[in-house]
Order: sequence, then C-alpha cells, then structure tokens
Amino acid sequence: MASLRDIKSRITSTKKTSQITKAMQMVSAAKLNRAENNAKSFVPYMDKIQEVVSNVGKVSGSAKHPMLLSREVKKTAYLVITSDRGLAGAFNSSVLRSAYQAIQERHQSKDEYAVIVIGRVGRDFFKKRDIPIISELTGLGDEVSFSEIKDLARQTIQMFIDGAFDELHLVYNHYVSAISQEVTEKKLLPLSDLGGGGKRTASYEFEPSEEEVLEVLLPQYAESLIFGALLDSKASEHAARMTAMKNATDNAKDLIDSLSLSYNRARQAAITQEITEIVGGAAALE
Repeated sequence: MASLRDIKSRITSTKKTSQITKAMQMVSAAKLNRAENNAKSFVPYMDKIQEVVSNVGKVSGSAKHPMLLSREVKKTAYLVITSDRGLAGAFNSSVLRSAYQAIQERHQSKDEYAVIVIGRVGRDFFKKRDIPIISELTGLGDEVSFSEIKDLARQTIQMFIDGAFDELHLVYNHYVSAISQEVTEKKLLPLSDLGGGGKRTASYEFEPSEEEVLEVLLPQYAESLIFGALLDSKASEHAARMTAMKNATDNAKDLIDSLSLSYNRARQAAITQEITEIVGGAAALE
C-alpha cells in the first residue's frame, strides 16, 4: 500500500489538475457561445446567396461556367478542417479518421488524390502518413474572419478551375449541439446542386450578361461554403473541448474521492497500529 505521503501528494496534484481543467471548461464555454452566434449569424447570408445563385443558374441555363461543369474525375481533392490544438476529445481524430478512410477506400494511387488542410493537427497527421498536401492553413484564432481564409479559398477554387483536380470534397465536424458534433462530408465542386429546387422565387435583369454575373457570383458562393463550414467547425471544436474538459474535471473529482478514501483507510490503519504497539508495550512493562 502506498504511504500516506504518496497518497497526499497524489490528491494535491489531482486537485490542481482539476482546477486547470475546470478553468479550461469555462473558457471553452464562453468561446462556444461566441462561435455558435457567429455560425448562426452567417446562415442568413448563406441562404440568400444560395437563393440568388440558384435563381441566376435557372435563368442562365445555357451558361457554361467551369464550376458548374462535371468532368471525368482523374484527381480528387479533400479539404479537411481540423484544429491547431488538442485536448478536444474526439474532435480531430473523428474527422481525420473519416477523411483517411475515404482516401484509402476510393483511391489506389497518390496521383488520384490530394489534400487541402486547415489546422495544425490535420497537417501533421497527413504529413506523417506521406499524403500529398497541396495547400495548408494553420494559426487561425478562436474567432475566424473571412480575410484569414480568403486566400486559401480563392486558391482552392482557382485550382479546380485550372484543372489541378476534378472534384473537391469538404470534410469537417458539423455542430449539432454542445454535446453532439457530426463528421460531415460534402462535395463542394463542381456545383452540381445549387439547391433552391422548384420554380424561381425572384426575377432578375442582368447587366452585364448572366455569364459575367456567374463569373463573379459562383466563386463567392463557393468561398462562402468553405467559410461557413469553418465557422461550423469552430463551434464544434469549442463544444468538444468544453465537453472533454468537463469529463476530465469529473474524472479528477472521482479520483480525488477514491484517493481520499484510501488516505483515510491508511491513516486509520496507521493509528490502529500505533495504538496496538502502545498497548503491547504497556503490557510488557507490567
């Protein structure tokens, strides 16, 4: 059995750890509130731009923009969104496992796929496995602005237009609730499904032509999809980290209770042993 000093030391260190995890839980809860508001406030813009793109696409059915055209898939790109830090439970491992399994199941050669990765954890994961990374972005803050990912988004879309790859899949954690996040995979490019099914909800007059409007509008729409997924992923990250830190705090409390019980038992045994020795010594003197 461990000595009283060892048990007392473990209790003290565990209490200090639980204080840290409790503080991290509270910080993540505050960040989650802001990230959730950011993600929700972006939804109206997403809905509106999708409606406009859908309506313009229906009007200009003859328009042949590269982002709308499906072509023979010789190379597929995966845009994977992770975080720069750990201590977030299964947040990173689940999305990386999903992306890695998809790559392994769908492709036979490295020439058939490439990865665009956001987040240091994802970048290190793919580099370690020698998976080709054609673009990466790390060092994003807890509250992301569009200017931070603008260059990556535009570069990604331009690579598709230039034929560097023929499909782009988006893999990230979708925020469902504070205790639930779902790994989601979406085909981002080509824009084969613009949504807004049914008849047009608005009438448009174009100046200049529909093709020139789509030339500007479609890249902005695809960029907004990437940014929206990143906001969604940030909310999921903070929720996962808050849950992980709560679980760590609860486990620390359970461990402290168990160690305290062991400490009291050991202390009681030591006291009993001392009493027994005193009684034995007194009896020997008689």
